[in-house]
Amino acid sequence: MTNSAQNHPTEQQPRAVSKALVPSYRLAPAGPAEPWWRRMARQRMAMLGLGFLAAVLAICVGTLPWTLGGEGVPRYAAGDLNHVLLPPFWVVGEQSVWNERMSRAGSPAYVLGTDRLGTSVLVRLLTGGGISLSIGIAAAAVSVLIGTLYGATAGWKGGKIDAVMMRIVDVLYGLPYVLIVVLLAVAVDAGFERIVNGRVEEAERTRARYVERELAKFTPEQAADAELMNLMKQEAAATYPIEPISTPMRTSINLVTLLVAIGGVSWLTMARVVRGQVLSLKTRPYVDAARAMGAGPVRLFARHLLPGLIGPIVVYATLTVPQAILQESFLSFLGIGVKSPLPSWGNMAADGLAELNPYRSHWWLIVSPCVLLALTLLAMNFVGEGLRVVLTPQNSRHGRGGVE
Repeated sequence: MTNSAQNHPTEQQPRAVSKALVPSYRLAPAGPAEPWWRRMARQRMAMLGLGFLAAVLAICVGTLPWTLGGEGVPRYAAGDLNHVLLPPFWVVGEQSVWNERMSRAGSPAYVLGTDRLGTSVLVRLLTGGGISLSIGIAAAAVSVLIGTLYGATAGWKGGKIDAVMMRIVDVLYGLPYVLIVVLLAVAVDAGFERIVNGRVEEAERTRARYVERELAKFTPEQAADAELMNLMKQEAAATYPIEPISTPMRTSINLVTLLVAIGGVSWLTMARVVRGQVLSLKTRPYVDAARAMGAGPVRLFARHLLPGLIGPIVVYATLTVPQAILQESFLSFLGIGVKSPLPSWGNMAADGLAELNPYRSHWWLIVSPCVLLALTLLAMNFVGEGLRVVLTPQNSRHGRGGVE
């Protein structure tokens, strides 16, 4: 029995296995995440676009104090009727004409030609670039701010509040964009007009009370004198002057109206993106753990949700800027954006389009702003695509993906 029990054991004993037969699996150590700017530096098209944008911003915005200045008339509006419709210097057919008239002009500002008023296209191009870029960036900032606050509120509250807020976004998506911008621009401009008219009416009422108070000091016969009445009105006008809105103030109001109108309708996509990101982040275990430890809503959002929102916000902000610039140029092209004589790339293209005709086309008036606008938008999209690649979570460790 003993031998039989030993040969057929009732319990299965584990058999020793040679370690050489067991395959060895070793996990590569996970190193620290590579900084995003190093991954960005490998995106060649994005870096090329970034360099172009830096040059355009430095030149256009940096020269604004010079182009907006001048003695009496700003340089962007200072024309010379002796140099009307001067072609660019590289035009072969007009080279002799250009050399003759350029020798009289004696200014390198005419290298891109002049318009119908003898104004330098180069100076107007620099001024229009600074204005278009400034309005586009400011409008994109307004759009990002509104969209982030709106989307974060909808995603954080959830429930019926989220449903109602996002239905509003859906309704706004269905409305014509140009119509909304025009209505906003008209509404904001009408608001400023009401403020100005209110100031004028208040000043006129104050003048009338002043005249009435001063005439009460005289006898009825003296107060009825027309000469005395005119004298009192002159004193009232000198005491309570009505200051009209200056041209720079009117221009500033026009620009603010434009960027508010563009930013007020460009936040819808940002709101949807932020709302979806908040809905995803607020269900993460670390958020539940922080809530269980007593963290309040403000601390939860600032410490645990906001860091996860920065990446998508930055990416979509860089994609919103070229859209805002294109919208400003389109509105200026239609005549409801930047008003002449203040230039922008949009109204310069509109002016150049009017100079195209079958008999004699002054093509340089439309080519310069359109080419620069197209290159700027292309560069901004390259930068936005590069940021999207390097800030995508699955590419955040090794910088994979994207066209390098």
